[in-house]
Amino acid sequence: MNILIIGSGGRESAFAYKLSKSPKLDQLFIAPGNAGTSAYGENVNLKVTDFDGIASFALEKRVDMVLVGPEEPLVKGIHDYFLNREDVKHIPVIGPQQEGAQLEGSKDFSKEFMVRHQIPTAAYRSFNKSNLEDGLAYLETQKLPIVLKADGLAAGKGVLICETLEDAKAELKAMIADAKFGDASSVVVIEEFLSGIELSVFVLTDGDSYKVLPSAKDYKRIGEGDTGLNTGGMGSISPVPFADETFLSKVEERIIKPTVEGLKKDGISYKGFIFIGLMNVEGEPYVIEYNVRMGDPETESVLPRIESDLVDLLEGVAKGDLASRNYTVSPKTAVTVVLVSGGYPGDYDSGKEIANIENVEDSIVFHAGTKLVDGKVLTAGGRVLAVTTLQDNLFDALQQATADAGRIFFERMYFRKDIGFDLL
Repeated sequence: MNILIIGSGGRESAFAYKLSKSPKLDQLFIAPGNAGTSAYGENVNLKVTDFDGIASFALEKRVDMVLVGPEEPLVKGIHDYFLNREDVKHIPVIGPQQEGAQLEGSKDFSKEFMVRHQIPTAAYRSFNKSNLEDGLAYLETQKLPIVLKADGLAAGKGVLICETLEDAKAELKAMIADAKFGDASSVVVIEEFLSGIELSVFVLTDGDSYKVLPSAKDYKRIGEGDTGLNTGGMGSISPVPFADETFLSKVEERIIKPTVEGLKKDGISYKGFIFIGLMNVEGEPYVIEYNVRMGDPETESVLPRIESDLVDLLEGVAKGDLASRNYTVSPKTAVTVVLVSGGYPGDYDSGKEIANIENVEDSIVFHAGTKLVDGKVLTAGGRVLAVTTLQDNLFDALQQATADAGRIFFERMYFRKDIGFDLL
């Protein structure tokens, strides 16, 4: 098969790495890709939202499948675009159509979906410009801290946890009246704060049957000990030690099955990944959010643990026979440590030469924000590389990934040395 991956980050690097191992793969293309993805396939200089360009390329190269990495093209309807064009509608797209992508594209839509299908989640109400005063009054009736979420996509920045009523009121006004997050916060979901420990569970579905992928936990804060500003993710581990069989069976019965069945009941065709962000509250799972694609950096920990042929599984999604496909997961532990640019998550450096990647032997180095210039690998983003190792136990994996992250060098490079140590 000829496969085209859409995206350019660490997640897409992990997909490229995994797909490249399949005997079913003929040619692999990554649009636009990065300096690392070119080791597994051919990078294509196309924007992820250039649907015309992507379709033309897919025809030219006889692409048999399109795998969409990031959320933006899904929310903007890349799958629908392919279905609506006579000359490319035969090419399967892995990722939901626009209606299903609203699970991530609209917090209000996803909360309504959960309530409708009795999926456990935090209590909430949504407000906009027309009922802002009601929203301010509602805040006065709620327990603190309280969570405010921009309804639309806000590049991972649209969620605020407010500790005081004054702060909550000020932020609600800023989001709705002053468009703090642009159109994304024209509607704001005010949500009960859940206290517990977070993790993510991933599902691959053909719209009827599904496979539960390995669970993972990511680390969002820039500073060690989970301090400082939120980032796109500083590392991840899989499996999650506290997500035992009992907990995961609750997740499957109360959340995964009702989600897949709920999509069917609502007449929403869904072929692709569902990322379920969970809060473990004293052993009980609650959904914090849905994403309609794999997470980053969780993908870099999840995919290396899947022993089955990923191309075969994706073919099962496309053909609607996923249930019959072979699926096995390694019992080993994967740990991912993310290397970031100096200044990240604020204004960060770019264009720094990266050295010593070849010195890493016991881990996989997935590129995220990198580019190739005159034969040199340079930094080209906030999150630059993700170093993933697979070992027999959590302690060995933590030590190996942290040590291998330290073998790489670029000016003002930073990484957290405590990823996963809270779980030992």
